[in-house]
Amino acid sequence: RDTVNVVASRELLAECPAEEGKELEVEGEVRSFNNRSGVGNRLVITVLARELLPSAEEPCNQVVLGGVLCKPPVLRRTPLGRDICDLLLAVNRRYRRADYLPCIAWGSLARRCAELAPGNRVELEGRLQSRVYTKRLGETSEERTAFEVSVSVLERLDAPAPAEQPCG
Repeated sequence: RDTVNVVASRELLAECPAEEGKELEVEGEVRSFNNRSGVGNRLVITVLARELLPSAEEPCNQVVLGGVLCKPPVLRRTPLGRDICDLLLAVNRRYRRADYLPCIAWGSLARRCAELAPGNRVELEGRLQSRVYTKRLGETSEERTAFEVSVSVLERLDAPAPAEQPCG
């Protein structure tokens, strides 16, 4: 089960109150920011709700994004031998701002993603996933939650970009 942070206006919450255990359908925009409070920077990913509706349907976690790759993809292999590729996608929003979203792809899609370069424009579909991990801080450790987009479909929207092209 994935945990998704949702930010909603008072007006939306007045129209469709959120209660523990109550299923809601949320449509909106995936946003990111670096939380600099506490020790070190932490990337926080949220969904800015544009619409909240009560839902009796089976939960569905679906994300569709279009953006530009910011860093070279990193292809690696899990201890069990599965290919995984880490991507960082910049998604533009209004007022010359962008959200930077970590994405992962698995298997044959991971191998295809590894051939992309910074500056490539892509459109992808997937789900917003969360995972809990333990961060070692010297002699102590802390439990943290990481958020990323698990990619199921990716389409490249442009021709190969020069390696020196900056992001966004």
